[in-house]
Order: sequence, then structure tokens, then C-alpha cells
Amino acid sequence: MSESSAEAVAAVASATGAGGGWRRATGIAGAAIGVVAAGAAAGVAIERLTVGRGMRQKARLVLDSAGPYGSLRGMPGRARADDGTELYYEVDDVEPEGGSAPRRRRLFGRKAPAPVTVVFSHGYCLSQDSWHFQRAALRGVVRTVYWDQRSHGRSERGVDQVENGVPVDIEQLGRDLKAVIDAAVPEGPIVLVGHSMGGMTVMALADQYPELVRERVVAVALVGTSSGRLGEVNFGLPVAGVNAVRRVLPGVLKALGQRAELVEKGRRATADLFAGIIKRYSFASRDVDPAVARFAERMIEGTPIDVVAEYYPAFADHDKTEALGQFVDVPVLVLAGVGDLVTPSEHSEAIADLLPDAELVLVPDAGHLVMLEHPEVVTDRLADLLTRAGAVPAGATVGGYGSTAQPG
Repeated sequence: MSESSAEAVAAVASATGAGGGWRRATGIAGAAIGVVAAGAAAGVAIERLTVGRGMRQKARLVLDSAGPYGSLRGMPGRARADDGTELYYEVDDVEPEGGSAPRRRRLFGRKAPAPVTVVFSHGYCLSQDSWHFQRAALRGVVRTVYWDQRSHGRSERGVDQVENGVPVDIEQLGRDLKAVIDAAVPEGPIVLVGHSMGGMTVMALADQYPELVRERVVAVALVGTSSGRLGEVNFGLPVAGVNAVRRVLPGVLKALGQRAELVEKGRRATADLFAGIIKRYSFASRDVDPAVARFAERMIEGTPIDVVAEYYPAFADHDKTEALGQFVDVPVLVLAGVGDLVTPSEHSEAIADLLPDAELVLVPDAGHLVMLEHPEVVTDRLADLLTRAGAVPAGATVGGYGSTAQPG
């Protein structure tokens, strides 16, 4: 095991320390984390030879204070899930030329038709802010809704999970999305956009509410996601490492989740190592803007370990292949990074095979967070989908803030 991997083991063990059974759990945790960290450890070790820890901490603070990413806000709202969990969402309305929106006029006693609304669902350990570039580009062009999944971002912790110990499943997330739609988009056509777990949420919605899809959904975008068989993903690890992780990780996460406060201290103490792991599993290109990489790191770090533990088992049970049939009559965009180690692009190809009229876009040199790594590609294809669905006029211009390039 490399020096960096060994440090990961030691950090988790020291952060979670007491009790014989607990020491055994943390020993397994250390082994699992060491396996997962191995791919990133070499780069982290090299970085340590050239950049002091104090300088890296200072750089993170500068990026946190200066980076514009995740700063966009809209009209806030709250929806209530079927178990009482309060789900936070924000709405960006269309801004017509000439200033504030005029009051709608009635023509012969009828309201003007409701506009198309694009609803964005984010992925595991992220938040609605993960759509930053797409949000910036689409602002004022089309009505959009961004929401935080339960226990993520500004939404409440899942009531059933906290009070009743009910495991999270993808079906629950589909019902949560329905609650957000009922609150934020009570009428009018809808475009559904989902990344990773958010794409699974969209599939779960279609599975449980097929009439909603038939009557109101006019287009769907599935980004870096999967319809099932996630238990076969190898995360870029050797066979022995994959088998070890699959065998112990669910129990390890559960054990770590029960000592969340101590684990969070350990995670902060090993920030450099976890930053390397996050970068490896988020991006594929070498020249990712450091501010974007830090932005992704902050979102993932902001997800408590007990929430990570709550969600993880749901992915092994996820299978919504049949639900994809609900999308055969609407325009569909299926997009993935070729270098995605979390939901490999083969899963997107499998989705596209079941939706022969879908547009399949595989982005070279892109990882799991393709919408942050290559936002210009995602925004371009999404804008085209919205045009085909009639959500925006063919002559509309989507804003240029769909790139990570810094202004001159």
C-alpha cells in the first residue's frame, strides 16, 4: 500500500477509534478506502513533494471565496414529500425584454398557455448547484426549476430515514420529484433533466407516474446515469479491489454513519487525500479549472457521511430499464463522459439502445461530472433538445456562460 493509502487507513482509524467492534469496523473501512484511494494516491503524493500543506489550505480558501460557482439563486420554494420531508427548490422565470414580466392578459376569458418548465435533478452527494453552468446559460431563456434531493443541499434530512430508520430507495426519490413538480410546476409542459442519481430519479418518476409523462413531459435529458446493473461497475479498480469494496463497503458505510461526527473530523484531517479521490472520480481531463474542481469538492464534502451511508445500498437495487419505455414518444438526450468511472458510458449506450430515437452523445476526455468539466458541450446539446421540444424558440440565443473559461 502506498504512503497516501496508508495515511487514509490511519486517519479513518484514528478518527473513529474506541471499542473493539468499532476498531474492527474501522480496520475494514481503512482497507476499503485504501483500495479506492490507490488510483489517486500517487498524484497526491507527488503533489505533497511540491506544495506545502499550508499553501494548499490557503489556496482552497482563496478558491472558496473567489469562485463564482454555485452562487446563482432563484425564487425559493418548498415542497413536502409523502413522509413529510421538506424539499427545497428554486425557480428561474423567463425574463422578457424590457424589464419585469407583465401581468398576463386574458384573451376571451382564457389564460395564456403555461410555459414549458425544465426541471433539473442532481446526483448523489451533490446539490442543485451542480447545474451552475447550465443555469447561467439558460437564465431568462426558459423557465427552470432546480431542487435539492432529500438530505442534500438545502432540503431537510429524510424524515423516514431519521425517525423511522427506513432505507432510502430510488422509488422514494421519484415520489419526491413528483412532490416538487406538484408544488413548482402545477401546470404546463415539462422537460426532465437528470444527472446520475437524478437521472434514476427521473426514471422512477416515469415508472410510478406514467400518466404524468404521457400528458406533460415533452423531452428528457439523462446525463451520466444508468437504468440498472450498477453492481457490476468496477470504478476503474482491479478485480480483487472491486470484490473487496463490494463485500465490505455497505457495512463499513453503515458503521461510519453511526459515528458521523468523528468521521467528519477524520475526513477534514485527510482533506488532501480525499480531494485527490474526488478529482479522480469526478473528472477525466488533466486541465480542469482548479476553481471548478474545488467547487465539486465542496459539494461532495458537504454531504454528511451518514447521508452517504443511507443512500449507497439503493443503487445496487436500482433497475428501471422497463420505465425507459415511457420516453419513447418524446425527444431524449442521453449524454455521458467517456472517462466516467462511476456510471460508465456503456450504461448510457444501453439506455440509448432501448430508445432508438434518442440522441446519444459521448464526450471524450470527460468524467462523471461532465456538466462541470465540459459545460459547453452539455449546454449546447441541452439547448438543442429544448428547441426540438418547443421549450425555446428556434432563434433564441443561449447565454455564453456555459464554459469554464475565465473572462479576460
